[in-house]
Amino acid sequence: MNAVWSGMTSWAAGLFNRAGGASVQASGEVGLPVNLGSYDYGNNSGAQGKIQNIDQALVWVVVALLMWGMIMVYSASIAMPDNPKFARYAQTHFLVRHVISILIGFGVALLAFQVPLEMWEKNARPLFIFSLFLLVAVLIPFIGKGVNGARRWISLGVMNFQPSEFAKLAVIIYASDYMVRKMEVKERFFRAVLPMGAAVGLAGVFLLAEPDMGAFLVIAIIAMGILFLGGVNARMFFLILAILVFAFAMIIAASPWRRERIFAYLDPWDPTHTLGKGYQLSHSLIAIGRGEIFGVGLGGSVEKLHWLPEAHTDFLLAVIGEEFGLVGVMAVIGLFLWLSRRIMVIGRQALALDRTFAGLVAQGVGIWIGFQSFINMGVNLGALPTKGLTLPLMSYGGSAILLNMVAIAIVLRIDSENKQMMRGGRT
Repeated sequence: MNAVWSGMTSWAAGLFNRAGGASVQASGEVGLPVNLGSYDYGNNSGAQGKIQNIDQALVWVVVALLMWGMIMVYSASIAMPDNPKFARYAQTHFLVRHVISILIGFGVALLAFQVPLEMWEKNARPLFIFSLFLLVAVLIPFIGKGVNGARRWISLGVMNFQPSEFAKLAVIIYASDYMVRKMEVKERFFRAVLPMGAAVGLAGVFLLAEPDMGAFLVIAIIAMGILFLGGVNARMFFLILAILVFAFAMIIAASPWRRERIFAYLDPWDPTHTLGKGYQLSHSLIAIGRGEIFGVGLGGSVEKLHWLPEAHTDFLLAVIGEEFGLVGVMAVIGLFLWLSRRIMVIGRQALALDRTFAGLVAQGVGIWIGFQSFINMGVNLGALPTKGLTLPLMSYGGSAILLNMVAIAIVLRIDSENKQMMRGGRT
């Protein structure tokens, strides 16, 4: 325990070991064209150098979200055994599984941190193909596990694996590698955009068969974001955006239950919607309304007592709003804003160092976490139609936690390699 405490205090001390500056100079005194952050990139050696290679502020924000999420998952699920459906579960059932997922995610993230970015780049296409294989496998009877009419999981015993979460990370790596390979023809729509659009569209077909339109939406936005950041011109970007908007409008129009969700979102208090597709939204709004400014206190939520379905997963923010009030909701929003911005800055640093693939991967992760958290919060607050997307790093969900932590580890690796290059070393 002394060794662990010593390591934690060293990390905390590192937060205050900053030096300001509008730009950071690499060895050879060559200034870079962007603000690379206020870190001390001087030569370090031994354990101190290894510690300073990690963005400790980012790590602590991720730890804070994980720990707060763990507390809220326990609070939101503690009464679930009172429901006959979960009568055989202990009150700590979901908490224990959530902690196991975090521990597994931590172990896999440590391994992912050891992998150089060039290795991810070399295996970008095999990873994407493997993600498509998993998306197909989940649709096969006796392999895919169905819950509430959706077939999205593969049971691994200790946890249920959701291939769509792996597909999000695979698309980030594949799209980043694709833009590096197509950099010379990025101004030509059919040669630069259409092949990747077809690949993402194929993944979308499999996701809609599950069905999981929310994951498809996130993957499409990730791919679009990387295309834009990779240098696709505005005319092509808005053409792609128009095609996507039209495609999703047609998907919604062709599905009666999706149309009903839109109508329920527009008027959740209509009697025909309150007990139907608008049930979750109406009770989410009731929960947040009960919390007012400072909340009813941790554990004091009433809506989690079998009124609000999926309170520990998709609607965790509603429980936070009820128990911690507006202050708690604003704190969560602030943490995710800081996290997304910091990840994007790390990507910008990599791009300034001519590490295009690494920069696009980091910014792709920032788009993923930022956009998915935005959708989840919008759904909980009634600003967006209901979608089955979790709050990254906080909601209950083994594969989501695992892949979120792996993605953060890859970003930390990118940041570490950036710092190493700026000290004159090689990645």
